[in-house]
Amino acid sequence: MRAAVTLMTMLLFSRALFAAAVGDAPSQPPAPEPSVTSAEMPASDVRPLTREDLEAWLDGFMPYALATGDVAGAVVVVVKDGATLLQKGYGYANVEARKPVDPATTLFRPGSISKLTTWTAVMQLVEQGKLDLDADVNGYLDFEIPARDGQPLTLRNILTHTPGFEERVKDLIIPEGAPFDPLDVYLKEWVPARIFAPGTTPAYSNYATSLAGYIVARTAGLSYDDYVDRHILQPLGMEHSTFRQPLPERLQPFMAKGYARASEGKAKPFEVVVSAPAGSQASSGADMARFMIAHLQKGAFGDTRILKEETAEQMHATALTVLPRVDRMMLGFYEQNRNGRRIISHAGDTAWFHSDLFLFLDENVGLFMSLNSAGKEGAAGKIRKAVFEQFADRYLPGPTFDGKVDPQTAAEHARMITGLYQVSRRMETNFLRVLGLASPVKVFPNEDGTISVSLATNVAGAPIKWREVEPFVWRDVDGESFLSAQVEDGRVTRFGFEWVSPFMVFEPVPASISPAWVTPALVAGLIALLFTALAWPISALTRRHYGASYSLSGRDAQAHRWIRVASSAVIALFVLWGVVVSLVMGDQLLSATGDVLLMIVQLLSAIVFFGAAAIGVWNAIVVVRGERKWYAKAWAVLLALALLVVLWVALAFHLIAFDVNY
Repeated sequence: MRAAVTLMTMLLFSRALFAAAVGDAPSQPPAPEPSVTSAEMPASDVRPLTREDLEAWLDGFMPYALATGDVAGAVVVVVKDGATLLQKGYGYANVEARKPVDPATTLFRPGSISKLTTWTAVMQLVEQGKLDLDADVNGYLDFEIPARDGQPLTLRNILTHTPGFEERVKDLIIPEGAPFDPLDVYLKEWVPARIFAPGTTPAYSNYATSLAGYIVARTAGLSYDDYVDRHILQPLGMEHSTFRQPLPERLQPFMAKGYARASEGKAKPFEVVVSAPAGSQASSGADMARFMIAHLQKGAFGDTRILKEETAEQMHATALTVLPRVDRMMLGFYEQNRNGRRIISHAGDTAWFHSDLFLFLDENVGLFMSLNSAGKEGAAGKIRKAVFEQFADRYLPGPTFDGKVDPQTAAEHARMITGLYQVSRRMETNFLRVLGLASPVKVFPNEDGTISVSLATNVAGAPIKWREVEPFVWRDVDGESFLSAQVEDGRVTRFGFEWVSPFMVFEPVPASISPAWVTPALVAGLIALLFTALAWPISALTRRHYGASYSLSGRDAQAHRWIRVASSAVIALFVLWGVVVSLVMGDQLLSATGDVLLMIVQLLSAIVFFGAAAIGVWNAIVVVRGERKWYAKAWAVLLALALLVVLWVALAFHLIAFDVNY
């Protein structure tokens, strides 16, 4: 749920052939037909999915995983054939009080899994004829979402995470007690820029999901919370669930505490998700079992039906194919197919709660887990991934796709995909765009003919290795995940890999802002400016110590002093920007409370960066035309170039702006 703050930390999931053309690839020998190799265990080793075996396995895995990962507590729920097979709590809901997790009543925050409730609400109104998935959403709103490339935004775009919005993180999550705007004000205050044409590019959007929740509320004539209570939570008997913030008084005693690490012992404040339909839900494990059963039973829980059967099937089976082989978005759910089985899912993360939900559609099996701590070194994500993969392999094994590409073709394709990329889920029009300089996504070849991606690592933290199994499709050599690329005119234009492919892709970084040259040029320039700034007091103290006089006069002296002022101001401002970005990434400025500071820094940026660049050029002209030594002239030119690079970075990455939205 936490988009940019934890941007690029956890990511999610299918297998299906590309329906659109991939573009022309270089000439190559015909690729061999791919094959399917059986990954099924011998029949004697396949475990029956029974409560006894499942409980024994989880009891052996979970306590050790939580202890070594420094995670306070967890809940795990498995449903099968319309009933709860197992629901169990592990560890503590409250570390200080030593209160254990009760799967029936302890509330966890499933984060973005809340979106599934919002999507369900949308589809309820679709089947009633009150909403149209392909209509312009402006027809349902009391404010306007601008078109992109002449194309309006639709609910289908929103449900498939292809609305084209840039990421928005300001006021996304705030601590309880802090003031926050109601949903309509939050949505109208700032509409994120649409950086992609709708329906073309997966780019996960909490804002768009909240927009869908607002449409539900306006269409139904109820508040979003009231609608969800009346039409989903109450009909399913989800008595320990709510979207309301703060929690209703009756549920407060059941809320698990959230932690960074269990060993810290001190609970974090309750998180208020301002973008409520995208992630404000609080639910017990038992209630999540009811929700899973309703979807696995195609909209029905016992005698209660929250969706028509055909509507549920539409949600579960309508896929948007962007790249070949990799997992895709359905209508709200995303694929995470494994062992040749059809699996739809969703993950969810707040700062302190981390959750996953999986539905094995053809086996009528559901798995939900939630943890109330991030743990050390990303332990929560590793535990979730291990539980899902081991559960699937232990109880529901099956065939795995495999294939082969000749070494020469594989080497050429590895060369083509090698480079720096930016993620589609990103900040594009505000100062947080600068984060791309610090963390570009790198694709690189390995000596064994495989490729790796800097962002994608295994449980041990080592880069995953993908081997090409058909043209521009690679498979994890130690697992089942796929990576695939789209190629146009002999160039890789985007790629995606499983765990993230349903809701974001990676595109080449434009040359004008590529970290390949911008980062070294900026670092070198700042070092030169720092030396110049430090030389100011050092030379003054040295002259005073030895009683030497200042050797320059006239315009040379003026230019010399001003270039030192400019260099010092730029260094000081970059330090200030570092503080601002650090506060944002540390969640200390993710609200309107930081607007004044941000406006001050932006105003200073406009003055300092433009002024310093002008001074740098003027100083270079003065020095080059004067009688100074060659090395002084070279240094003056270097400083001018450094200040021009700084100005370009400030403009390209929106450090110079008059906008406090991000």
